[in-house]
This record gives sequence, structure tokens and C-alpha cells, in this order.
Amino acid sequence: MATTTDIQNEIIENFSLFEGDMESTLFYLMDLGKKLPPMPIEHQTEDYIVKGCQSKVWVYPLFQDGKVYFEADSNTAITKGLVYLLWSIWNNQTPSAILETELFFIDKIGMSNMIGSQRSNGFAGMIKQMKLYALGFKAKSE
Repeated sequence: MATTTDIQNEIIENFSLFEGDMESTLFYLMDLGKKLPPMPIEHQTEDYIVKGCQSKVWVYPLFQDGKVYFEADSNTAITKGLVYLLWSIWNNQTPSAILETELFFIDKIGMSNMIGSQRSNGFAGMIKQMKLYALGFKAKSE
């Protein structure tokens, strides 16, 4: 299984192919969102909505065999791409791996140039929510 570092390095490599072309980068980000597995409608509730996002973003956690699995979705294409990036790094990882991950890919791909302050706040909310789920699962499993 790939580590969170390996996955982030792959993300950086893939984004580097666009050499700063913002339009192509945003189209790629939107395409990434299409790779998210469908999220059951019954998990798209207020209980799983990420606070602080301008768009609607849902993250549903599952804990099985010592690993965290996420279902995620959003009502906008760019935000769905953003949540896909986190999903691709943290899905199928242990709570400890999630909590210990330093998300270095964000600066390396120039995300602050891609998304405005509103989306940055929402992205920070996604990170916080997913880490809180991992923290809860870690506490329950110890």
C-alpha cells in the first residue's frame, strides 16, 4: 500500500505537468473529482457536512480492520476535486497515519494560486474534519 508521502509525491508530479497553466490545472482538478466513488445519498446529510465550506461538502467516515475509509462528495466540481485529493491520500490509512501526515503537496502544487480564500477556508475545514474522524477512531481503538 502506498504511503501518504508516496501519494503526495505522485500528486505533485501530476500537477507539475501543467507548468503553472492555471486553466489546465483547474480542469485537471475538476476531472480528479470525477474519480471519487459515488457517495450514497443517505450519507449526504447535515451530520456529515463539512463546516466552513462555501460549497456543500460531505465526508462520511468508516473504520474497519484498523483503517479509515472515507466517502466524500461535493456539489461543485472544483471542491469535489479538492476533496478527492485528501481522499486519495487518507482513504484506507490508519488513524495514526492520517494524524501524522504533513500535507506538503498543498504548497508544492501552488494551491493558494488555484483557489481563493473562501475555498482555502473550506479546504482547511475538510482537513480538520477528516483528522477529527481519525482522532476519534484512534481513541476508540486504543
